[in-house]
Amino acid sequence: MKQTMFMLVALLAPVHGQTVTPVQGASWLTHIHRPFDQTSMGKSSGIYGPKAPMPGDWPPRAQVTPGTNPARQRTTMDGADLYRLKCRPCHGLFGVGAAPEIHSVIDPVRATSAKLYVERMRKLGVDVDLNNATALAKQARLTLFDRLHKGGTDMPPPDPRLTDAEVRSLWAYLRQLAGIPGAEKQQVFIHEDPLRVGEHIVKSTCHICHGATGHNPTAEELLEGQIPPLNSLTSRLKLNDFVTKLVVGRPVLEGPLAIPVRGHMPVFNYLSADEAADVYSYLSMYPPKE
Repeated sequence: MKQTMFMLVALLAPVHGQTVTPVQGASWLTHIHRPFDQTSMGKSSGIYGPKAPMPGDWPPRAQVTPGTNPARQRTTMDGADLYRLKCRPCHGLFGVGAAPEIHSVIDPVRATSAKLYVERMRKLGVDVDLNNATALAKQARLTLFDRLHKGGTDMPPPDPRLTDAEVRSLWAYLRQLAGIPGAEKQQVFIHEDPLRVGEHIVKSTCHICHGATGHNPTAEELLEGQIPPLNSLTSRLKLNDFVTKLVVGRPVLEGPLAIPVRGHMPVFNYLSADEAADVYSYLSMYPPKE
């Protein structure tokens, strides 16, 4: 009994000083009152899974297996990894977004460089004083950091809150992505725990479409467009099947006859199998809340 209580306390304790909390509340699509099929992701801009198998081939076998060590230690990441886990689902690989729904991050980041601002204005035939450009760049940087911390009208606030080290790491990569001279030499490496990785992915990617809790839809309700809540995912799929669904795709049963069809959920092929397993572990150890 004491050992069980000790394990429970250990699971709920802060991870290396980073407090991990359950995901909660409605999806971000619910907040902005937008159905999935009216988003860039829902308009087939994403990569979808394999075609549906024949009914006799159901259920499909898991194709991807995560590492054999479920309690793996902290992993070394950089800003590119944080961008991948937190920003890429909306803003894309190169940060250009998906107009007109999602804005690019490139121009706002470039505006924080006085040197780039001066160069751009001179190409337009406007001579700008470097001191004035520096003041404008500082204001642009404050505005951008405020948006990173608070979100925007259609951009959710960052959750979990970034640590100082995570902010420095992500900011360094955003500067590199925007092509600011010398940024590639200023990248910051950080150490993240698996549960923290899972929390980043769930709250910044999965929670865009999936609510934290709710009714677990039937095959017929899936056909009608209902999206399963996060608290049902670990019961709907075993670990290897869950990992397969995230990184390569997996068919689903839909309609009153529960016929296998190609899944509607985009494939996040930029996640590793271990990172997808971190999502499963996080949802299991920190059950989503209302």
